[in-house]
Amino acid sequence: MKKTFKKKLIWFLILNAGLIVTAAGIALFKAPNHFAIGGTSGLAILLAELFPALNMGTFMLITNLLLLALGLIFVGKDFAFGTAYSSVMLSVYVAFFEFIVPLSEPLTHDPLLELIWAVILPAVGSAIIFNIGASTGGTDIVAMILSKHSSFPIGMSLLASDALITVATFWLFDVPTGLYCMLGLIMKTFLVDLVIDGINSRKYITIISKEPELIERFIIDKLNRSATISEAEGAYSHRHEKVITTVLTRRQSVLLRNYIRSVDRQAFITMVNSSQIIGKGFSDI
Repeated sequence: MKKTFKKKLIWFLILNAGLIVTAAGIALFKAPNHFAIGGTSGLAILLAELFPALNMGTFMLITNLLLLALGLIFVGKDFAFGTAYSSVMLSVYVAFFEFIVPLSEPLTHDPLLELIWAVILPAVGSAIIFNIGASTGGTDIVAMILSKHSSFPIGMSLLASDALITVATFWLFDVPTGLYCMLGLIMKTFLVDLVIDGINSRKYITIISKEPELIERFIIDKLNRSATISEAEGAYSHRHEKVITTVLTRRQSVLLRNYIRSVDRQAFITMVNSSQIIGKGFSDI
């Protein structure tokens, strides 16, 4: 019971960390520069410009609450608590940043630098959230509804809606802002997957050594990992060898390499990057 509570608490803290990072990117870099790069935040930036009496955080909250209502109606019991929580809290965090750091103009006078941070921070935040099986809400709710009640290609539908919001910046603001938003949309498309792959990256390692028992014990006792042992025959020498295969984090792979160097400098090691490992000790299936 205690272990389950701890796991849920860590999940909750990671979720909020991702939301705060995303909100910082939206409030500090997207909004002051009018970078409406799709999603509910992009729509909120457009609405805040059209109706300046309300700030962007308020428009995000209104938009997300409307989408939440649609989600509850059309998705029903499958509607995840995490999505509902993220939708509301992202808006709250954005409003909080707008309150503590009120910006009447961008932080710097370099639009490209601002665009990079406007894309990187929400991409990193979203990647953190997606990686724990949650979402930032917003247009993800539209995806849930489309998935359940239609055969529309969801990815294309969401990309089209993001593109429409981005194109509107040409009309509402100016051509340079619109071009920056289009560039930001392209960057956003690739960056989230890139960050997720980086978070989940592991080393798939194969080792042939004269000291297999020592290496096995190091992996099990010092790294708290396991390994697979198989028999192999060298094509040239026809000598029978033990082959050790294991999967480790980057840090563990460095420790293992240093240890192997100390016990067998003639060992043969291959390390292959893997974007994700699923199973016991790593990501859940």
